[in-house]
Amino acid sequence: MRSPVTDTREAIASARRLVVKVGSSALTTAGDGLDTARLDALVDAIADRISRNTQLVLVSSGAIGAGLAPLALAARPRDLATQQAAASVGQLALAHAYAESFGRYSLTVGQVLLTSDDVVRRAHYRNAQRTFSRLLALGAVPVVNENDTVATEEIRFGDNDRLAALVAHLIGADALVLLSDVDALYDGDPRDGATRKVAEVTGESDLDGLVVGMSSSGLGTGGMVSKVAAARTAAAAGIPVLLAAATQSAEALGVADVGTAFTPAGTRLSARRFWLGYAAGSSGRLHLDHGAVEAVLTRRRSLLAAGVTGVDGDFQAGDVVDLVDAAQRVVARGVVSFDAMELPELVGRSSHDLPAEQRREVVHADDLVPLSHIR
Repeated sequence: MRSPVTDTREAIASARRLVVKVGSSALTTAGDGLDTARLDALVDAIADRISRNTQLVLVSSGAIGAGLAPLALAARPRDLATQQAAASVGQLALAHAYAESFGRYSLTVGQVLLTSDDVVRRAHYRNAQRTFSRLLALGAVPVVNENDTVATEEIRFGDNDRLAALVAHLIGADALVLLSDVDALYDGDPRDGATRKVAEVTGESDLDGLVVGMSSSGLGTGGMVSKVAAARTAAAAGIPVLLAAATQSAEALGVADVGTAFTPAGTRLSARRFWLGYAAGSSGRLHLDHGAVEAVLTRRRSLLAAGVTGVDGDFQAGDVVDLVDAAQRVVARGVVSFDAMELPELVGRSSHDLPAEQRREVVHADDLVPLSHIR
């Protein structure tokens, strides 16, 4: 019998549409800025993969790191305004470097800068899909980054690992490859020689008890925690994931026999359900009793007022809300059918006890997505 991980690695190696994410630490050096030799090595591996009939989208960090040296900044700034200034300088340097490097292979680069609004707002999400589709159809290589020059604390993705997972689903990618300065997932800090390498993650139980180490660089924002979270998000949506070192990009984009492979869930979520579960912003919380949690997660039923024990937030009918259990864990997300001010008087009441105009589901099953991992 074939191993699920063997199938996962083969799926990554043969993917016809692929998202590759590379971290700041793999492209830049504190004090020296952009490392063109590292960038060229990455582009060499990407160009080889594209030559084998793969459409590829590159999600690249490094804009802020690339802007440090030109602005005489010794380390990544902590305040948002200086980060934005560094990004505005570094983004030009990064885009130019990619254009020059891909040009060695007669490949055209298209820059795509996103804020979380572009995937959180449904209309923006669809527009981003069309943009990527057209760029790929024209044979260009989309290079994606968070739009650090205008993003505010309220609308930031927080790291490009999450952005890569969202883009992978948005474009209908067959696989996601996350490249950084760490060669795999370990059961502790990889700088500790006693830690164990995790070659495959086939389910949530494989992550139980792991103390996830961080990146060895001070340039990035994600670290291993965000990479694992992104891999879980993509895998839960049906996308196989490989986590590997950028120095192994040729192998990662070739036979995919390095790093840690994350086996995908059996069913790929539709674009709407993925957006609802992982991309849309939440406007509030509904607290559920045990019976409602079981109905929502196990039987995939609609959420009724009788199963709601509490309401948090200021939302309107049609907004997305988190559904939480007694331990305050987010177990599902959905589109709520009532305004926040309407719900308190309905909480815990059976449908037949409610006025006729209020006898509807709080969250309909068609607008509800159980989450496979706790966020």
